Amino acid sequence: QVEVVESGGGLVQPGGTLRLSCAASGTMFSIYNIGWYRQAPGKQRELVAVITRSGMTNYVDSVKGRFTISRDNAKYTAYLQMNSLKAEDTAVYYCNAKRYDDEYWGQGTQVTVSS
Repeated sequence: QVEVVESGGGLVQPGGTLRLSCAASGTMFSIYNIGWYRQAPGKQRELVAVITRSGMTNYVDSVKGRFTISRDNAKYTAYLQMNSLKAEDTAVYYCNAKRYDDEYWGQGTQVTVSS
């Protein structure tokens, strides 16, 4: 069993930065692929970025060059560094830990980009 807790969301102006954290319980964190998803009001949840257990990363086109996903297995934590934020990045951001059919979600953290 893995518990996932996100933090770091908030209100930021366009062009600003935020760093989201995904803290996971359990010593098996390193074997999970970690994904950051987001869901804006009235829209479906979308995958924003993923980092595999080997450290490979992938991003949705809309955030490439602005967001960076990383992980620190020693701290059982993954991060999403978000730069040059835009109004369209406003959403609830969720962390997902997945390994085959074993999958865990956090409760989400709100990111609002507004002037």
